[in-house]
Amino acid sequence: MINTLSKPFKWFFKLEAASGLVLLIAAILALIISNSNFKELYFNTLNEYLFIGVNDFGLKLSVHHWINDLLMAIFFFFVTLEIKREFIQGELSNIKKALLPIIGAVGGMLIPALVYIAINFGNTETLNGWAIPSATDIAFSLGILSLLGSRVPISLKIFLTALAIIDDLGAILIIAFFYSGKLSISYLSLILLSYIFLLILNKFGIKKFIPYLIIGAFMWFFTFKSGIHATIAGVLLASTIPHRNKSKDFSLLIKLEHAISPYVAFMIMPIFAFANAGVSLDGLSLSSLFLPVPLGILLGLFIGKQIGVMIFSFVAVKFGVAQMPNNSNWLSLYGVSVLTGIGFTMSLFVGNLAFLENTQYIDGVKIGVLSGSLISTLFGYFILLVTSKK
Repeated sequence: MINTLSKPFKWFFKLEAASGLVLLIAAILALIISNSNFKELYFNTLNEYLFIGVNDFGLKLSVHHWINDLLMAIFFFFVTLEIKREFIQGELSNIKKALLPIIGAVGGMLIPALVYIAINFGNTETLNGWAIPSATDIAFSLGILSLLGSRVPISLKIFLTALAIIDDLGAILIIAFFYSGKLSISYLSLILLSYIFLLILNKFGIKKFIPYLIIGAFMWFFTFKSGIHATIAGVLLASTIPHRNKSKDFSLLIKLEHAISPYVAFMIMPIFAFANAGVSLDGLSLSSLFLPVPLGILLGLFIGKQIGVMIFSFVAVKFGVAQMPNNSNWLSLYGVSVLTGIGFTMSLFVGNLAFLENTQYIDGVKIGVLSGSLISTLFGYFILLVTSKK
């Protein structure tokens, strides 16, 4: 029974371990190039405008915006497919099993935000970045955990997977409610109409993806124009993809999830990392890390995340609300809590939205995210390495 349940997770962890390495390489390349003789080419290429469309119907955006608005919409589509599957038949379908990662995720989003707010209190411009340290990068965190192999029990990997998925759901809600612009009623109406058509396709059990894709493409355009961030279109589209709970039934959701996962892991996320991790270090010193924005993010990720996840999880277990993962102890759970401080791609993405109008803080966001994620990686890995030897 346990082996049967763990098979999809084992496949997923293998994928995440490899994709985490690719993400790391992409980030390192971005840092090297953005501080080399090719830095002007790097930044100019990202700021180059491209028109995609036919005649007057289309959009002209910078390469950087196409990556963050279109490619990340595909990423959020994939993430929402995962979330939907988990709630229907995965670890999150059983409320007793789901309570620990859900409660841990709440603490892991709340405490980092409070840490950031405490450091940036009184500054209305920088306060807008409160949500940046609340996100967990599932590829990196699971990639680090996978490096320890069988020394880490499968239950802890499942716990981190479920927690990161809940984190992503929280990030989606934050983006929808807090980082949207001025809303257009006409385009919001078109989004609603598109969503109704998608629900009709689902209701009639349409098993071909093309009709969903066509309507979804129009919905993405309407969402972009509406003032809501365009990535939300990916969330809405994925929520309508049909899924059957019985193992023998055809599931379009499962088919799509398996089909696009390699592209998300090895193409979309590395491209995003390469486009967003580049920061010029000219004129930067150690003191730059102690500015409110990078310091708030660093401490939010490294201190806030581990405290939030660990304390909320501890209280949940002690009060009998949730159960400890099998074959784990408090020290190993603490090590996993530290790894949730690896924000990287999700934190960078939220940072771009938070300071869309105040781009002078973007470099500080990158410094805080990269340093906080690096420290969380090293410390979390060390804790789990020590724990696994005992």
